[in-house]
Parts: sequence; structure tokens; C-alpha cells
Amino acid sequence: MARESSASKRLGTGAARRALSFKLFGEVLSELRRVTWPTREETMRLTLMVLAVSAAIGAFLGLVDIGLVQIFNVVLGN
Repeated sequence: MARESSASKRLGTGAARRALSFKLFGEVLSELRRVTWPTREETMRLTLMVLAVSAAIGAFLGLVDIGLVQIFNVVLGN
């Protein structure tokens, strides 16, 4: 006779697992209803801010990289 795995013992029957799944999804939906969602304008403003900061940091790091390459070329005599 095949032995039951410990996972199947913990989860129980298929019906019990389905009941737990439905309960989980119900709780998730309940939590999502309580979330304070940002307005479209807030979302656009914050997205543009993230893009601008990312571009600024990228440009800064690019300039630092170019500067370090120049320094290494002088030091190494290339």
C-alpha cells in the first residue's frame, strides 16, 4: 500500500484544498477592496518622476563611467 506524503496529510482531501483556495481568494479580494488606489493623475505624475530620476541617475553614472575610463586610459598609457 502506498504511503501518503506529509504534504497531502497536511492539506487533506481535494475538497478541503479547494475550500482553502476559495477562502484565500475571497480574502485577497476583500483586501483589494480596502486598498486606497491612486488617481490616474497621481499615477502619471509618480511614473514620470520615477522615469526622470532614473534617467538622471543613468546620466550621472554614464558620466562617471566615461570619467573613470579616461582616468584609466591616462594611468595605463593607452
